[in-house]
Amino acid sequence: MSNTAMIFVYLTAGSVEEARRIGRTLVEERLAACVNLIDGMVSIYHWQNTVEEARETVIIAKTRADLFDALAARVQALHSYTTPCIVELPAGRIEAGYLTWLAAETAAPKLT
Repeated sequence: MSNTAMIFVYLTAGSVEEARRIGRTLVEERLAACVNLIDGMVSIYHWQNTVEEARETVIIAKTRADLFDALAARVQALHSYTTPCIVELPAGRIEAGYLTWLAAETAAPKLT
């Protein structure tokens, strides 16, 4: 079996519709076992020498560490942003049954 070290991948999207499309694709293609969407976040950031403020939707993908590069490439291909936020976060301790489920759900990712 592939490396089953679990990670979270923190992502943001410009709308809940875009986040849903990205999240659904990641799960359908088995690049993530589960995706959580949190709508209504307000981001304040520098972009092209200006301080911007925008509503965004947070995407938290639960996946295996060895799928990060494939997941990140897929998000880049699907995303409307020039520079999307794609950040790996270590998961720490994980209940064994959940880790087994995650490994099974990501065992055969559709790599493009």
